[in-house]
Amino acid sequence: MGICMETPNKLAAAAPEARQDVSGWRVRDDATAARHYRASGQWSDRTIWAAACEAAAEQPERIAVIDGDHAYTTRQVVGAARSLAASLHAMGLRPGDVISYQLPNWWECAVINLAACAAGLVCNPIVPIYREAEVRYILRDARSRVFFVPQRFRNFDYAAMATGLRGELGPLAHIVVVRPQTDEIDGLRFDALLQPAPSDAWHAAAQHADAVKLLLYTSGTTGSPKGVLHSHNTLMSEVRAVMQCWRVDRHDVVIMPSPVTHVTGYLYGLEMPFVARAQVVLMERWDAKEAADLVDRHRATLTVGATPFLAELAQQAAARGGLPSLRVFASGGAPVPPELVRRARRAFGHCKVFRVYGSSEAPTITLGRVEGDGDEQGATTDGRIVNNEVRIGDPGTGAALAEGCEGEVLVRGPELMLGYTQWSHTLEAFDADGYFRTGDLAFVDTDGFMTISGRKKDLIIRGGENISAKEIEDVLHAHASIAEAAIVAMPHPRLGEGVCAFVIPAADHLVDLEHVTALLAAAGLARQKYPERVELVRELPRTASGKVQKNLLRDRIRATLAGEAATAPATPSQD
Repeated sequence: MGICMETPNKLAAAAPEARQDVSGWRVRDDATAARHYRASGQWSDRTIWAAACEAAAEQPERIAVIDGDHAYTTRQVVGAARSLAASLHAMGLRPGDVISYQLPNWWECAVINLAACAAGLVCNPIVPIYREAEVRYILRDARSRVFFVPQRFRNFDYAAMATGLRGELGPLAHIVVVRPQTDEIDGLRFDALLQPAPSDAWHAAAQHADAVKLLLYTSGTTGSPKGVLHSHNTLMSEVRAVMQCWRVDRHDVVIMPSPVTHVTGYLYGLEMPFVARAQVVLMERWDAKEAADLVDRHRATLTVGATPFLAELAQQAAARGGLPSLRVFASGGAPVPPELVRRARRAFGHCKVFRVYGSSEAPTITLGRVEGDGDEQGATTDGRIVNNEVRIGDPGTGAALAEGCEGEVLVRGPELMLGYTQWSHTLEAFDADGYFRTGDLAFVDTDGFMTISGRKKDLIIRGGENISAKEIEDVLHAHASIAEAAIVAMPHPRLGEGVCAFVIPAADHLVDLEHVTALLAAAGLARQKYPERVELVRELPRTASGKVQKNLLRDRIRATLAGEAATAPATPSQD
């Protein structure tokens, strides 16, 4: 079927044209590539709604989603989605409209995702850590019509935030509160939208599999998040590639700690289980002991998560003598040390642990395989190139480099996004041959295994979260107390990377970590973007053209932390 491919698809080089999607966005339209993907079977023209309906018809009482102490059958999830889709249609939503949700890993997310597909709507997940600044921008850029939120979660009032933003967002017609804790809410109740049976007048929307299905926002170097557009075909291609490489089927149980508002959690928590007929166990919040208990209780076989999830679950597994049911743990989204992969493999038992590489724009560029690849390759590389054509290009010109040379990862393939919500961003991101410029640096060995070696983009990856340095800098530069600031990544023992602010205070101003944190909080940024450390400096290192040399700042904070660790009192061994 051409899904798990070690050799690239050789397509004729041609700059893709644009088309107007039913959602109103301009998207890439490469007819030559589309014909190739359909002929090779990489595009199936199927939707997740069709897959879920088939699963419900075949085994209606099979458990599909486990959420805490509650288990939901395929019939229940599909039935709830059908009712929600009918309610959204009755509220005036039509194919191409956007619905947003900012929810924890609750079963309602699966219902919303399927309902959106059934009604031909665009699903826009928003990570729960975002606050007013990020949510305002996303809802406005997405032109969202409906916003699903919890009333409160982790001591934050999401419903109040949504109500406060509503007046600034013209297209936002409805706020829907999920799991309300009181009867007094400013908005619709989610459970009320599931009560009416679908009327005879409503039926699932006829939709083309090339239409925009998912709108996911990712941080970039421009400061504001970029809206990534995916179709039914691009997402289904990715899911089927993973299923083939990892041999995922109805016997698998996926445990999902990664937020289903991220591309990882969305694909493997909300999409793949319905295609593979597998079960999914959703975790509302991360707790390593609870995760290990859930793996044992439900005999979970597969999970995907960032470095902290792998490290802490491995520690739990070592303490209890293994997690025998687990057969696959794929880790990516942040640097994964080789020794952690080896240690986790020993702790879990008979489990394939490997690194993977992808992004919101191109979810699966490399994968580890459950058979055929050596264990050491899973620890020391980021996996084998699959389902995509990759070019390692000169970071400046994009020209193809010789095998083994380090360069920028350029990718094109059947799971690549259709583009960004801003067409200018799309034009900047692709070269004339239709390759997406990832901004990541890597090299590929003779066996087709890729190793990520650095980043061209000015991003910080904190526990799998992409953080834009420029977004933080823009906030700090707006305040009179700060003459200049440069935000860089610094090593973090648990999250891989943390945030460090190099700051030149303005004259007669006192600046410290507390002050910087207060400025960012006042701007409404998510807490995950707050620096863990502030370094006061008189000047910033610059190139001859005046550009701040952030590589030198990263080296400086790395050396500072290493020196502090070397002089710190020894701690007792935990072994």
